[in-house]
Amino acid sequence: MVNSNSTKPQKTALLLAQRIVRDIEQQGLGPGEKLPPERLMMDSYDAGRGTLRESLRFLELQGVLSFKPGPGGGPVIQKPTAENLATTLALVLQFDSARYRVVAEARSSFEPLMARLAAERITPEQLAGLEQTLADMEAGLHDTEAYLDSNRRFHQGIAWASDNSLFGFLVEAMAGSMDATRSTEQPQRRRQTVLRAHHRIYEAIAGSQPDEASEAMGEHVQEYLVYAQRKHPESLDRPITWPGAT
Repeated sequence: MVNSNSTKPQKTALLLAQRIVRDIEQQGLGPGEKLPPERLMMDSYDAGRGTLRESLRFLELQGVLSFKPGPGGGPVIQKPTAENLATTLALVLQFDSARYRVVAEARSSFEPLMARLAAERITPEQLAGLEQTLADMEAGLHDTEAYLDSNRRFHQGIAWASDNSLFGFLVEAMAGSMDATRSTEQPQRRRQTVLRAHHRIYEAIAGSQPDEASEAMGEHVQEYLVYAQRKHPESLDRPITWPGAT
């Protein structure tokens, strides 16, 4: 028989973690600011030391807190990043026995909408950053790391230019350790094809042409799926593993 009380401490700690996050928001606290000392938090939340520490540890794992050691140290607020999302997402997908193909297929579904929104909402600063990725990719066509970096920044730039933070975090999470073909070598001809596709997408976004941007991005990501299936099917069929390591 399972002890019905075995999950109570965990549930209590999670509820306390939610209260702490709520109070951080209501008090207008931001990254770099410290939470009160442990004793004050125990009194404020009427919580035991073990429950409080479990709650803080949970928030640390979620990227909400870090811990400053030594006198005057303690929990420090920080802003969760796409890396935190990528870690959690990879773990969930691993237990669902998902393959990297699901990531590529998901991106082919939402990136055209992302490009459409970017064509409507991009700022001059974001447009300049996007243009820079094209220059960097062209200059780095013979440098694998430079090419991959500029390719990643291009898609991330469009995601954030859509003014939809969910797209921004998703693309950052998927463009890192969850990129199925990040470790596969791409010939110069393929890199030139990608560069031309990026130029077409950029021109549509720069010209405030939502339909054209969506169409260009849709063709680009679909072409990627076809290429990956033909040249690197083993990458698409590889199981997703936590923390997304190869």
